[in-house]
Amino acid sequence: MPNDQPNILLITTDQQRGDCLGIDPDGPACLQTPNLDWIGRSGTHFRRGYAECPSCIPARRGIMTGTAPAANGMVGYTGAQWNPPHTLAGELSAAGYQTEMIGKLHLSPPRKRYGFDHIQLSDATHGTANNDYVEWLQQYHRRNDFEPGMAHGVSANGWVGRPHHLPEEQMHTFWCIDRALKFLKKRDPSSPFFLNISFIDPHPPLTPPAHYYQRYIERDLPPPVNGRWSLNLDIEEKGQNPNAWEINLDKYDMQCARAAYYGMINFIDDQIGRLLQNAGNLNDCLVIFTSDHGEMLGDHNMFRKTFPYEASARVPFLMRAPAKWRYPKETVCNSPVGLQDIMPTILGAANIDIPDTCTGKSLLPIMQGDTDRVRECLHGEHSGCYNYNHGNHYITDGNYKYIWYSQTGREHLFNLHEAPHETIDLSLEDDAETRLTPWRNRLIEFLRDRPEGFTDGDRLIAGQRHNALLPDYDPDATYPYL
Repeated sequence: MPNDQPNILLITTDQQRGDCLGIDPDGPACLQTPNLDWIGRSGTHFRRGYAECPSCIPARRGIMTGTAPAANGMVGYTGAQWNPPHTLAGELSAAGYQTEMIGKLHLSPPRKRYGFDHIQLSDATHGTANNDYVEWLQQYHRRNDFEPGMAHGVSANGWVGRPHHLPEEQMHTFWCIDRALKFLKKRDPSSPFFLNISFIDPHPPLTPPAHYYQRYIERDLPPPVNGRWSLNLDIEEKGQNPNAWEINLDKYDMQCARAAYYGMINFIDDQIGRLLQNAGNLNDCLVIFTSDHGEMLGDHNMFRKTFPYEASARVPFLMRAPAKWRYPKETVCNSPVGLQDIMPTILGAANIDIPDTCTGKSLLPIMQGDTDRVRECLHGEHSGCYNYNHGNHYITDGNYKYIWYSQTGREHLFNLHEAPHETIDLSLEDDAETRLTPWRNRLIEFLRDRPEGFTDGDRLIAGQRHNALLPDYDPDATYPYL
């Protein structure tokens, strides 16, 4: 490991599926992400990267503290005060890094810096309170009586896809890169930097710049996938709630949603290209790219996130070491890693002690080629969000994934190599009990000491309390639950 401290660039998107990269063999062949593909090919592509709690706030808690959901007390989507003893930005700042956050932080209370020296905050494209982007946009249009970023009228949590009414240079993604370039130009040259660029896209509203929408709307886009186990929803194709998580869109409505979603990712990639071309020497920078969670995008008759399926829980996960470290290139890792692993990886790269509160693992040994995994299984979960009965747990070893719904006891078992989109549920096969028993036992080990009572040590117990915060939640505490 080099002794010098590298500059560090962490780029995060919001709601980007793990298969939505050009280099992912399971993704849409039409999607253009050449800059992200280069980051992955010149470093390590972690193909089994997961959000351990796949929605915005809990996922970002994991990134910022290197902790599994239960270790920081939040296992679902909710806003809550939080005073973690150690944060990624805080540890870097204490070690002499200049730390800057641009874009979406989405932690409580707003404007709390969580260790960053400075924040340029924009958690959404709407709402003027604590939103530097919307304030800038209002000043640009010389009006403060409307929200120009949402004047298109499309829901910020829906499936409607259409071109944005604003030109791309006024959109959030462009704004983030503009401010990142200004930071890099005027940063303190006497210290290393940690820059976190956090895009809102491709989170709905599904409204990319017109050029990017047109690029995909006429293409032959892949349709949603459905397994035999998928929800058999008796929903009319028209008249659905634009915010629905259960959907049955007609072919054209789905084409619009997918064209817009892919267009937004393509726009992000081009803007990352602008950063790479104009930021000076980033060749000796540790670059990490990921997302807080995915998007069902119609798969299995679902939309949005919080679900344990690959479309929702798997995220892009790319790491590129400084060129002078001479790490292997074009490395593909198929063992499970999670958002909790980002903090220990960065601290390890910067030769900073990793706090005992971190449950994540440094991924540097994988990047160096010394091992192909840092854990046998990764555990994830999410309390019921759109419906309380959707509370779920999942575990995966990168080859298989087991899912258990905490309220109903429903189970799935998927072979991720034979059915990467989870179309074949092995829990429905004749030998299901033989297959399921070892996976139930693994989940019991993860849940053995949890206060909700998900297990008595011998079996899983459905119907126990599964709320977004642990029963003993304390904003100042850390927890031993892994």
